[in-house]
Formats: sequence, C-alpha cells, structure tokens
Amino acid sequence: MTGSTGERATMNESYPGAFGIPELRSPAAINFHSKRRVYLVMKQKIHRGLLIASALAVLLTFTAAALVFYGLFRGQIMDDLRDDARLLQEMHVFDDVEYAKKYADILKNENLRITVIDGAGYVVFDSRANEQEMVSHENRPEVQSAFEHGEGHNTRLSETLAKSLFYYAVRLENGDVLRISREAGSLFAMLRDLLPGILCVLLLLSVFCILLSGWFTKSLVRPIEKMAENISGPGAEAAYKELAPFLAKIRQQHADILKNAEVRQEFTANVSHELKTPLTAISGYAELIEHGMAGEENTRQFAAEIHKNASRLLTLINDIIRLSELDSGNRQLECEPVELYETAAECMDLLRLNAARQNVSMHLSGESATVCADRQLIEELIYNLCDNAIRYNNRGGSVSVKAGRDGGQAFLEVTDTGIGISAEHRDRIFERFYRVDKSRSRETGGTGLGLAIVKHIASRHGAQILLESEKGKGTKIRVVFPEPSSL
Repeated sequence: MTGSTGERATMNESYPGAFGIPELRSPAAINFHSKRRVYLVMKQKIHRGLLIASALAVLLTFTAAALVFYGLFRGQIMDDLRDDARLLQEMHVFDDVEYAKKYADILKNENLRITVIDGAGYVVFDSRANEQEMVSHENRPEVQSAFEHGEGHNTRLSETLAKSLFYYAVRLENGDVLRISREAGSLFAMLRDLLPGILCVLLLLSVFCILLSGWFTKSLVRPIEKMAENISGPGAEAAYKELAPFLAKIRQQHADILKNAEVRQEFTANVSHELKTPLTAISGYAELIEHGMAGEENTRQFAAEIHKNASRLLTLINDIIRLSELDSGNRQLECEPVELYETAAECMDLLRLNAARQNVSMHLSGESATVCADRQLIEELIYNLCDNAIRYNNRGGSVSVKAGRDGGQAFLEVTDTGIGISAEHRDRIFERFYRVDKSRSRETGGTGLGLAIVKHIASRHGAQILLESEKGKGTKIRVVFPEPSSL
C-alpha cells in the first residue's frame, strides 16, 4: 500500500539539493579523515595536558622544597642563638654592664650582635652601635617576651628584603634582658643566590618531562589507534575497560551511518527510477506529436497521457519535497487544538470525487476528539491514509474512518475493504517507494511515499501507528496520539 498528498500539495520554489537529497559521500573516506583528525587532536591534548601537569608538579615541588629548607634553616639559626644566649646568661658576663664594656672589643663578633636592655627598655650595651643614640626597645616582641616569660624570640625582615634579622632574648638575674641577633639571607636572597643552579635543574626537568610526556602519550594512544583501525570488526576489543561503552557506542553509530548511507543511496536510485518513468512517457508522446506521426484522435490520446504523466510527476516531486522537509526537522510544529472528527470529515469531502471514480463508498463515525498538533500536518496525515485506502480498494468496496478516544488517548482509525497486505510486507509498507502491488500503484497514480509521510508526521507528534491487515480482506490503520501533557 502507499499514498500521496495528491492535488493538495504545491510545488516549493526553493529546496536543498536535488529534491532535498543531501550529497552522498563515501563513509570510508569520511571515517579515515575524521579518525586521523581525532587522533591528532587527542594526541595534542594529552601531550599538552601531561606537560602542564609536569610543569605544575615541578613548580609545586620546588616551592614546597624551598619553604621546607628555609624553615629548617631558620630553625637551625634560632637554635644556635638560643644556645649562645643561654651560655652567656650562665657565664654572668653581662650582670655588670660596666665590667662588660671594658671587654667590648673582645665581645665584638661579625656574625652576632649582643644587646643589653634594662628594666625601663633602654639599651645599656650594644656590641655594634652607640647605646646612647638608640631608641627604647621595650616594645620589641622578643624583649617583652623575655621580661614576662624569661625568654623570647622573633624574626624581622630588613627594609630592603635582602636580609632576615633573627633575635633571641633571655632575662638576666639582675632583671636586664640580654638579646643576641644575627643577620641571614632572606628566602628571596637565598633563591637569588641559587638561581643559576635552579634554572639548570628546571631545564633538565623540562627536557625530561617533555620526553616522558611524549612517551606516555604514545603509550596511551597507541592501543586506542589499534582499536580504532578495526573498530567495526567483530574481534576488536576495547584497549582499556573504561572504553568498552565508548566502543559499543561507536560501533552502533558506525552501523547506523552505513545503514543510513544505504537507505539514502536506495532512495536516490528509487527517485531516479520514479522520475524517469513519467519523463520517458512524456518525451515519447511529445516526440510522436512533434513529427506528425499521430492522427487527430491519437494526438488527443497522447496529450491526455502527457497530462497524466506530468500530473504524476508533479505529485511525485511534491511528495519528495514534503518528505525532505519532514526529514530535516527544520519546520517547527505549530501546535494548536485540532478536532480529529471535523478534520477527517473535511478530508473525506475532498476525496469523495476520487472515491466515486473508484466506486468506493466512504463512511465517518466516532465522536469528538481534540489533540494538540500541527493542523496542516494532521490534515496531510488523514488525507494520505484515506487516499491510500481508496487507491488500494476493490471496486464497490468501502472506506470507514473513525475518530474518538480510547483510554484517555485520542485516535484516528482508517479501515478499507481492499487488497490487504500479506505478512511479509507489513513491516515494510512505511518505507519510501515500497509498494505491495507495483503495477496497481502506477495505474492509480500512487508515488510510494504516502505512508512514509504518514509515519514521519506521526513520529513528529509522538503518535503510535498500529496496523492490522490480511491479504484479500482489507487493512486497518490506527493512529494513537499521546496525552496533551506528553507532547
């Protein structure tokens, strides 16, 4: 069985390609270039990602190591200052400041600076400066801590940030505070001094990371490449277990691509064949008339045949364009309340003349059933189903159309008393250009696209098509629409 939009369809002035048929390309060529491009991009991304990860790892490791080493360095200096301060405290050298001043030259040390602060916070002895010119030290954290707790320490950066000043203070028996300080390079100064060595190490690590990331990239990608070379083969296995779902999906897509390519090629061949038949007839009859090889009666007959084939050609082109539009999905559904019973009555009125020519009676029954749908598409669906039932009916037969609701769902049902469909054809009658009786289809003007259009329209609306048919006993096609909330 098949059907057509018939005289109601109009020619489209602009359509993509040849009747909307996309340009066909070799799947093997597409796959080869696509795979190659994917592999290159994947390699670059993995290689770049490994390099960035390596660089961050080196940088973080270097920063952490510098902070740890500098912390150990500070701790060692502070331990040495504490030992020196306690040693001088136990020697009671600075219990008498005036006595200590006599030996100031001996106490001078390039690495250590000794300062004594009295209970009022004033400096009474300093091994490197004139204590008379120094300000009060009572607010210094290490001095305050020594007065309160007996010991205190602190670290300060110099104004230039090139040196770190380490202080350790202890309280003497006479109440004064003995503070020992030492200058040492800051973290920045230490890094500056180590910069040549650091750069050499970083350079070596960078070269090592580049080589290692390249090797890892190849190791990771090589099994995937081998898998991809035979991705459609039944024996191909996933390179990694995590890729098993990906491989199954790719195989399914690959099979779908091949299937779609075959369908498109078959569709193209069918279109060419269907167009060739009426064009050949038109050309033949026109040539006979042109060369005066037909009498007056034959001329009228030939003109009628030309008109018949031209009409069939126009109908075929309109159906192809319509099917292409439905395939593309570019047209948005303009949903509105559509009353199936009233729409079916309107379509049947348009087809009563065709039914009368075939000596087929038409009957409408049922009740009001409203669906949210695209009115134009629903009209085409009903028209195609009824037109199909008329074309493949027996003379003196009937077409019954019923609309209503069943279990809360709206439905449309078209039943005919025609030639019916045998079991081997039922699964294919909605395919494009598929005909149960090809000779009868051409005699009645069918294009072989009517039910394919019906299937697309139903699919766009989420409707279900149910088919019941038996050869020689007629056919019943039922379209069940979903609830409005599920559209």
